[in-house]
Amino acid sequence: MLKGIDPILGPGLLAVLREMGHGDEIAIVDANYPAASAGPLLVRMEGHDATRVLDAILSVMPLDEFVPDPAIRMEVVGEPDRLEPVMREFDAVLATHEPDVVVASLERFAFYDRVADAYAIVSTGERRLYGNIILKKGIIRPEAG
Repeated sequence: MLKGIDPILGPGLLAVLREMGHGDEIAIVDANYPAASAGPLLVRMEGHDATRVLDAILSVMPLDEFVPDPAIRMEVVGEPDRLEPVMREFDAVLATHEPDVVVASLERFAFYDRVADAYAIVSTGERRLYGNIILKKGIIRPEAG
């Protein structure tokens, strides 16, 4: 255990988050997502839902403030404007950690393509459909001194 670090952030995921650089992307995906075959480095967290993992990651990782869409969810097939409950929870978690960020969306296959180019994927035990989100890592500014 570490002070100030969410206990679900194990050494594997912490290493991945630390290795990522500004602009690298990480995807948090649901239990139905084809994560193992998607290509990027895979971190398994099947014991947690996607919103819990999102909250833990955002407790230590800033989002990119230099791009218009540092957080992107998968759209509901055939209903791109529909918001599933898990998506509303994503919005609430983002509002806590990154209040200026509005979650954008991508069509399902465009989302798959984007995830294939990500630095890593976190495969969760999220059973709700469309519990998928991509985050673009930002920077930590040096403290004025």
